[in-house]
Amino acid sequence: MAKALLGHVGGSDPRVLAEMRRLQQRVQDLETQLLRVQAENDALAAAARHGDSVLDSIDVPKAEPALT
Repeated sequence: MAKALLGHVGGSDPRVLAEMRRLQQRVQDLETQLLRVQAENDALAAAARHGDSVLDSIDVPKAEPALT
């Protein structure tokens, strides 16, 4: 009876351990991806603040009202 309870309560099932390792790796991969995307976003935001936009280099005359 004690062996059955121990297995039911907290014995280390290899499938559970493998799933836990897989999930930990997935979390680590997602954290790495998050850091990469945050760095890319920061670089784009810095470029936008410094006016490195392609649209800034286009000379557009002042808009005229449309004829109706």
